[in-house]
Amino acid sequence: MTRTATHGIRRLAAVATIAIFATIGAVVGPAPTRAADATRLAGCNHAAAPGFVRCFAVAQAGLAPTPVGLTPADLQTAYQVPAGGAGQTVAIVDAFDDPSAEADLAVYRTTFGLPPCSTADGCFRKVNQVGGTKYPRTDWGWAQEISLDLDMVSAICPSCHILLVEARSEAVTDLAAAVDQAAQLGATAISNSYGGNEYSTEALENAHYDHPGIAITASSGDSGYGTEFPAASPYVTAVGGTSLTRSATARGWTETAWSGAGSGCSQYLPKPTWQTDSGCAHRTIADVSAITDPNTGVAVYYPFHKNRYWGRYGGTSVAAPIVAAMFALAGNAASVNTAAYPYAHAGSLYDVISGSNSFGCPGYLCTAGAGYDGPTGLGTPVGVAGL
Repeated sequence: MTRTATHGIRRLAAVATIAIFATIGAVVGPAPTRAADATRLAGCNHAAAPGFVRCFAVAQAGLAPTPVGLTPADLQTAYQVPAGGAGQTVAIVDAFDDPSAEADLAVYRTTFGLPPCSTADGCFRKVNQVGGTKYPRTDWGWAQEISLDLDMVSAICPSCHILLVEARSEAVTDLAAAVDQAAQLGATAISNSYGGNEYSTEALENAHYDHPGIAITASSGDSGYGTEFPAASPYVTAVGGTSLTRSATARGWTETAWSGAGSGCSQYLPKPTWQTDSGCAHRTIADVSAITDPNTGVAVYYPFHKNRYWGRYGGTSVAAPIVAAMFALAGNAASVNTAAYPYAHAGSLYDVISGSNSFGCPGYLCTAGAGYDGPTGLGTPVGVAGL
């Protein structure tokens, strides 16, 4: 498939997204809250040709004028998030431009009582993949992804600085260049909420995710059992997903594997020395996990065409920036080299022991259980000791 054809598919997906919203939210003024009658993918979550990616944001159908979904306080309680983050920078790498990213971020943070984070106060910075300020064209699907990522970093680490690096397209070559740029600009952690089917020459881009001393996270995917790049890279922490619900347990929350969380064995990239599971000769996905189920999802303030709404979001797009921000809060970037650190501190993570992402794949690669498993990896953060 040519790049032009790929862009055509993306445009059709974006048009389909607009049609959905026109059907469920065509109102004058603020849209009313509507029942979440179906789950839909954001406009950038479409089939990608080899060497191209899609985002992993999953939005619950329906628009709201006020927040719906889990709040920063909910996430901070569920994951026992400590205070801190001063001096840390979490980078968000996505494709295309969100022209209202800073303004929308301000609404999210103000709504939930988080401190300001703007260009003026030095907390927020936006650049293109070469570090400049000539931004790529706008894509409303990817703009939703950007909003989700910025909101999740804010929810977990309100004191962290945020660096948004926008790649010129959804080509892996462009996004990999944006990762390099984020590293050059001093990011402590870099979140990547995108991926595409593995392809035979992905090793050529793999080195761009190798930045010792920087925690790099990548979403494992939203299609259940099956592998994606860059999550398959041995240099990243591949982040799977869970359903997070309140419970009467001592923790106050319960997590099970999310049915959409990506997992499996890489087709092409080698198994790192710090992975010891015996059912996969190559790199195994995932390493750790966090909330992803849109039915128990997070509140996000996002752009849609020229309007702004609140929505409840899920997908492994939620989990990757959450874990990246937790790495930043841990404050030990100098000790981070790939995903090795959590494997040496697995006892400090919440072990997810139930749920599956496939009915046709028995065993740990797609079914959660005690210890390591594919959909949730080693587990989810409980504080930052495991990161």
